[in-house]
Amino acid sequence: MSIVLVGGMDRLHDEYRMEAKRQGVDIQIFSQDQQSMCSKIRKSEGVVIFTNKVSHQARNRAVSTAKLEGIPVFMHHSCGVCSLRECLQCLEVIGRKTDKHMLPGGPSFLKHEKQGRREL
Repeated sequence: MSIVLVGGMDRLHDEYRMEAKRQGVDIQIFSQDQQSMCSKIRKSEGVVIFTNKVSHQARNRAVSTAKLEGIPVFMHHSCGVCSLRECLQCLEVIGRKTDKHMLPGGPSFLKHEKQGRREL
């Protein structure tokens, strides 16, 4: 599985990569808006956006690209390694459900909040 992480802290990039590797996930990290971000999103199986450490422009581009391609997007306000771990586990569950049942309705957009998860 390959995912794109948009946002997060630069000093945690190595920890993000180690956690993704531990879970068997190939990860591309963009801490700011870049030209190659959209092409990497198109080739990924999921997008994680840490909303507290990313510009509105980068978030909007990532969401619109993923939406066009039907790629699941997870938005999380915090940007710690535990937040990434939680999002990777959710992507794994969605991947298993999609493989077994082929869920209709396009992409899954999930926003994690303090109260829990809610589907948008």
